[in-house]
Amino acid sequence: MKIPNILTLLRIVLIPVFVLVYYLPFPWAPLASAAIFSLAAITDWFDGYLARKLNQTSPFGAFLDPVADKLMVAAALVVLVETFAEPWMTIPAVVIIGREIVISALREWMAELGKRANVAVSMIGKIKTTLQMMSIIALLAFPPLTLLSWVGVGALYGAAILTLWSMFIYLRAAWPFLIEDI
Repeated sequence: MKIPNILTLLRIVLIPVFVLVYYLPFPWAPLASAAIFSLAAITDWFDGYLARKLNQTSPFGAFLDPVADKLMVAAALVVLVETFAEPWMTIPAVVIIGREIVISALREWMAELGKRANVAVSMIGKIKTTLQMMSIIALLAFPPLTLLSWVGVGALYGAAILTLWSMFIYLRAAWPFLIEDI
């Protein structure tokens, strides 16, 4: 098994661990869950880097890496929505999760047309992912309604705005193919 694929599988294994630790009734649980999420975020960057650097790309990794990313982010957003239990937290979470569903379906459909490159990951997507990861880490680590959690909320809204912007770019690139034979 290739090292990048092991890191991707580790990220998936960390999801239930992250959720269980998050709900532990101990004062250190929020920081521990933030640390686990941080480890997962680092493996996300590191597995892609190693796959390219060591020439260890694989169809398995190309499939599983984005799935692992989306599962980890969705799990974190779901627990945060429950914790904050406020519409102002639910809205960016729904935007981010909804966009991931739309873009995943769009990429799959474009791949069937042989046009996958038209909806490849962009720099905006990478910035969005970084901001999203940083916001989730802050929201996990710090109690709701504290200064640092508000910084996390602001970053989450920034990520949601970039999410919508990148979705618009992807949909615009795919639009000519989407409207054929309407």
